[in-house]
Amino acid sequence: MKGSTYLAVDLGAESGRVVAGTLTDQGLRLEEVHRFANSGVRLGDHLYWDVLRLWSEIKAGLRRASSLAGDSIRSIGLDTWGVDFGLLDGEDNLIGNPYHYRDSRTDGMMEQVFEVISQDEVYASTGIQLMQINSLYQLFAMSKANDPALSIGRRFLNMPDLFNFFLTGEKANEFTISTTTQCYNPAKRAWASDLMAALDIPTHIFGEIVPPGTVLGQLRPAVADELGLSRVSVVAGAGHDTASAVAAVPAADQDYIYLSSGTWSLMGVELDQPMINAESLAANLTNEGGVGNKIRFLKNIVGLWLLQECRGQWSRRGFDYDYDQLLKMASEAPAFGPLVNPDDDRFLAPEDMVAAIQSYCQETNQAVPTENGPIVRCVLESLAMEYRWVAEQLDRLMDKSHSTIHIIGGGSQNQLLNQLTANATGKTVIAGPVEATAIGNILVQAIAIGEVNSLAEGREIVRQSFGVETYHPENTDAWDQAYKSYENLKRERSI
Repeated sequence: MKGSTYLAVDLGAESGRVVAGTLTDQGLRLEEVHRFANSGVRLGDHLYWDVLRLWSEIKAGLRRASSLAGDSIRSIGLDTWGVDFGLLDGEDNLIGNPYHYRDSRTDGMMEQVFEVISQDEVYASTGIQLMQINSLYQLFAMSKANDPALSIGRRFLNMPDLFNFFLTGEKANEFTISTTTQCYNPAKRAWASDLMAALDIPTHIFGEIVPPGTVLGQLRPAVADELGLSRVSVVAGAGHDTASAVAAVPAADQDYIYLSSGTWSLMGVELDQPMINAESLAANLTNEGGVGNKIRFLKNIVGLWLLQECRGQWSRRGFDYDYDQLLKMASEAPAFGPLVNPDDDRFLAPEDMVAAIQSYCQETNQAVPTENGPIVRCVLESLAMEYRWVAEQLDRLMDKSHSTIHIIGGGSQNQLLNQLTANATGKTVIAGPVEATAIGNILVQAIAIGEVNSLAEGREIVRQSFGVETYHPENTDAWDQAYKSYENLKRERSI
């Protein structure tokens, strides 16, 4: 490798990887040096993350990157999914395994919180979409259960902050990931201490919030020796993976909606200030932190999780399809079949996703899909319809019609879903780059180190370095008609 190399550690809910990004005069070149599986581990009645295995995999990836890139490596940055966290005790020891956001301990916690503080007040204080997976409800569940981990905990660290601590020994709460917790007040730009105190959540465990691009320092000496990485800085980049991905949107103007597509679909726009009002609450839209002091005004949508879980269920039944096979089956299935509302609670953590989809269709008096192809088609058309639902809310709240949707991340490879999204929304879809999260992670590091001057310059590098595919709306009259059925399904659920 020639040029400056930056290492992006990107942990998603399904997999993790270490990616080396090398900046030269010709642009940015990526090389995946290590990939590994990630999933929850069930122990007893609870679901956890295997944090020590993840730490071992991170080190394995960094060690391999060191052997490949050597002295050209400038820094390391890390991003993960949102809301989950670890607690450190007074001796900086990790207290137990971090819980998985799909763990059942938060079942019913939102309703119990709203008995103490109304949902209007919670949203007014945080501007965050009301979801039971949020850190606020996880912490409230611990408080209600008198969990000893909460009483002995001295420091709260979201997952990227925790791994940054493992790397450097520095305990810092990075801005973008902190805002996903629903424990942060974006108007005050501080932790929502009054809200947490009212819920008997200790506030002393929350530390200083640092902006994305903060250089935390160098690797711990023991870690540097183990990995063969001396004089390498660690940057608290955009710790939330979606914040990293949005930083890599290859747009030259602001007339677009972004859609970070993966296990979750996160769809929104960038704002200079949070938008927290009755309308945004009614739409259940969230105000999360972004790079450059931006607010990511967006909706969290249960995304390709639906398809991932169906695929897993079929695999357990002896049908081991790859994604190309599933999409071929879906493309051959009839259009405009049954639809599901991805927001329905039954899809958050079902034992059998296929059965959950079929039960939803039956309960809503639709034809029940029994063949695998029509089930995949149902999932993809439902997601496309949900994207239209959210896009219309964003257009209305922003008082403008966005002409383009930029789909980034792994889900941008799903050509069928990309075309269905263009058809359903009536907007032009630009898909790519696939590796947006790693790219954004690397750009934030390069800005922090001083090699890239601004986010705008970074996005220009993305446009020069990575290709995109464009999809134009087709058959929009038929989609408009089918959308009426989806609107009826949405109205049956009070958001």
